[in-house]
Amino acid sequence: MLYIVPTKHGLGLEIWGSYDDLNNFYEVVAKFWNNEDKINQKGFENRDTLLSGFSYEIRKAKEGSRLKTDRNHLTYEEGAYLGVQISWVHFLFSLTALKFNMHYAETNKFDVAQILLIEFWLEKAMYSYDVVGAAHLTGFIEDAIYGGNKYIYQYMRSINLDFFQLGGGKKAFRKLPDLLKRAVYYTDEYRDYEAFLTAEAKRLNCEISDLELSDNDFDYETVKW
Repeated sequence: MLYIVPTKHGLGLEIWGSYDDLNNFYEVVAKFWNNEDKINQKGFENRDTLLSGFSYEIRKAKEGSRLKTDRNHLTYEEGAYLGVQISWVHFLFSLTALKFNMHYAETNKFDVAQILLIEFWLEKAMYSYDVVGAAHLTGFIEDAIYGGNKYIYQYMRSINLDFFQLGGGKKAFRKLPDLLKRAVYYTDEYRDYEAFLTAEAKRLNCEISDLELSDNDFDYETVKW
């Protein structure tokens, strides 16, 4: 059974399951990105950039290249479980992009069931880490993050870095909903960051979608999850 638990220091979550569990989820994710028919439509390529990284981590997990345990974290049942750590920000944005793309493709009951399962465990993981923070964060599992954002990848990278720089813990977790306001359409935070991206693209003479976050000074390798 696929399930999700929070990481020890609250920077994100761990998604766990058997090879088959993770492979099922991976195949659902794979259906809704990298579609050649939509690659030239505005927004799809940017969402694909976001989902490619997410899909990569799920694939590495099912291949046994990330986390492993011989016991279920919840039932303590023995067995081979595989997993991966993903930040709250990356996971929430990826889920939003995935669901947005699903509106433009044929889906079946299995696809929908997988998404509902993920949403159930994601909310459960939030509340198991911190009830106070989760009460303000679970709305972002639904449609608070704007999935039609043409620069959703740039927004995710920016918010993710700001969240990581808070250092983890419940104090940082409770600040995450405020950081995520930047991803909510029509908020001042959303418009301000869009204006920043526009100015940066003009300064560098490139497209906004080509901008990469300047985070060389942050050491992701030493992050305490």
